[in-house]
Amino acid sequence: MYLKELQLKNFRNYNEANITFSPAVNVLIGENAQGKTNLLEAIYVLAMASSHRTAKDKELIGFNQQYAQLKGEIIRRLGPLTLELELSKKGKKVKVNHIERAKLSEYIGQLNVILFAPEDLALVKGAPAERRRFIDMEFSQIDGLYLHDLSQYRTVLRQRNKYLKDLQLQKTKDQLYLDVLSEQLASLGGKIIVKRLEYLQELESYARILHAEITQKKETLTLSYEAPLRDATTKTAMQLSNELLQKMNDIRKKEIFQGTTLIGPHRDDIKFFINDNNVQIYGSQGQQRTAALSIKLAEIEVMKEQTGEYPILLLDDVLSELDGNRQTHLLKTIQDKVQTFLTTPGLNDIARQLIKEPKIFNIHAGEINLKL
Repeated sequence: MYLKELQLKNFRNYNEANITFSPAVNVLIGENAQGKTNLLEAIYVLAMASSHRTAKDKELIGFNQQYAQLKGEIIRRLGPLTLELELSKKGKKVKVNHIERAKLSEYIGQLNVILFAPEDLALVKGAPAERRRFIDMEFSQIDGLYLHDLSQYRTVLRQRNKYLKDLQLQKTKDQLYLDVLSEQLASLGGKIIVKRLEYLQELESYARILHAEITQKKETLTLSYEAPLRDATTKTAMQLSNELLQKMNDIRKKEIFQGTTLIGPHRDDIKFFINDNNVQIYGSQGQQRTAALSIKLAEIEVMKEQTGEYPILLLDDVLSELDGNRQTHLLKTIQDKVQTFLTTPGLNDIARQLIKEPKIFNIHAGEINLKL
């Protein structure tokens, strides 16, 4: 899979752009605030119908403009594909092969992307919310049913939290509706946890191999899904749902007192271990970064395993954050395998030696020029 052509209109600082890319490595060179990260973001938005940098779509629309349009021509194993996305004050419109789709779950997953930015190096050390977002964004591209269940879960969670707040403020005393919401949330939560465990197991199998290679077999990386449930890895979705519902009922008074849902996939976490030691607590910065790099590279293989095609890799100024050993391993891993978009102020010696015939674009003030 690769992105052959991208058209932009009124997106960030791009009034209009039409770019043809290499199926191998594309290097976007420019100083800060010139638009190279915006171009990378555009590819991500085309794939995911949302940005990794902002939750507000209006921020993606050019200054004093009413809408933004993105269109991409993708070459896949089964043939070419056209994706179109329009953002406006009215919301989003998405099309696949010129046919409008009512549900985002019918759109997301057509173009698979993996983004690796400097902040992802903090994936291991960062807050649990960052790790939950990581697994949800990646797994949603692989599995449309997971995306659907996750979307439904978030809707029910908002409704349940609002009702808990009403009970807290004594705007209502009727708890029958809370029973209904709890059952719905537990049912969806069980399905989500089962899928997360399944994909994390596969992610770990690849990450363990990559991590061993980077560390010259001195370290063993393992992952653990953290949820307040007994023996979650051995249970069915139904069993997990029943246990979640029981725990919700057990802590109902506490949830009403706090006005929020205190248990479920929205509270779970992932822990990382190197040689059986919790790297989030005891690991050095170098170990934490190596673990994060191993996880991101493992994503590539998991997506290939699940979809039959390699995803597109977006590297946003990552090389400057990695030492020579990690740079070398990253570039060797992706070479001749994945279409890659790399933003950088300039190529260093390691990149020049390892990247074969990159297509280089110079970006200045929202203008894109091919470097010949």
